[in-house]
Amino acid sequence: MTSTYLAGDSRINIHIEKGSLDVSNHDLMEWVRRASESVTAYYGRYPVPRVLLRVIPSNGKGLRGGQTFGEPEGGFIRVQVGSETTNADLENDWLLTHEMVHLALPSVADKHHWIEEGIATYVEPIARVRARHLGEHEMWYELMRDLPQGLPNPGDKGLDNTHTWGRTYWGGALFCFIADVEIHRQTSNRKGLEDALRGILNAGGDIRYDWELKRVLSIGDQATGVSVLVSLYDKMKNQPYEVDLPAIWKELGIEREGDTVRFIDSAPLAAIRQAITYGELQVSSKSTAAFDSTIVFAEQAAGSPRSTADSIPRDKPSDIAYADRRTLRQ
Repeated sequence: MTSTYLAGDSRINIHIEKGSLDVSNHDLMEWVRRASESVTAYYGRYPVPRVLLRVIPSNGKGLRGGQTFGEPEGGFIRVQVGSETTNADLENDWLLTHEMVHLALPSVADKHHWIEEGIATYVEPIARVRARHLGEHEMWYELMRDLPQGLPNPGDKGLDNTHTWGRTYWGGALFCFIADVEIHRQTSNRKGLEDALRGILNAGGDIRYDWELKRVLSIGDQATGVSVLVSLYDKMKNQPYEVDLPAIWKELGIEREGDTVRFIDSAPLAAIRQAITYGELQVSSKSTAAFDSTIVFAEQAAGSPRSTADSIPRDKPSDIAYADRRTLRQ
């Protein structure tokens, strides 16, 4: 079965392969809607004109094995959905948003894979908060819990040379977090990482193209008007860069409280925390975002599924050996 979801001017074709699933086609379309709304909330638009999403039924429960590829007209995403997956699992899913964020960045050299996964890991929960699909307390709690996995261990040789799971996903996310705070700080809270990433996307930088990393970061800096991304990359690429996360949490006004967090609005950088969380929506008192989207052609007969060998330059697997990216560092 193939259905189509329109996200603004972009077209997402969802092909559901044959197999047993406890969730309905409507549940799956709502899952796609939430993910596309989240990405649109962060980037201001859906990243590419066309996407084929291939849903592959599998055994068990939950979503896994997400991969995103660039294609001439847009992107191709495939995700395995366990036969016992519930609608609640789909409602709480982060994986599809993670994969869709990959669409909004050019492919870079393999040694820079950390920036691809780092952006997807960092942006995904913020994007979901901005689209009202995740709570801000849960987002900051998970960020406080998981970012330490990206800190350098003894023997670390920088992000370009240390290709461990933690440094690839959470080291990349750590780079994004530090950059986000610093952009807000240097622009008196007028701009943030989303402005840099939107600038890259609007300059034509999406998954369909191969760019040098320095070009990506330079365009991002031009969009914010401050040289944060290139400068931070120079500090983190070939050597360990120590980050005092507890001090940053204190400045942002975030305290861990059991399985949640408490916000201290009198903290020095509390306004930056709020801007990172809600971006432009903060101006409108956290009002509900509006999204231009439509479900069309639902439950029409499908053609042949697209092969992963068809015009796919390279992949961005969201899991290394399908590990859960939220697993704490051992």
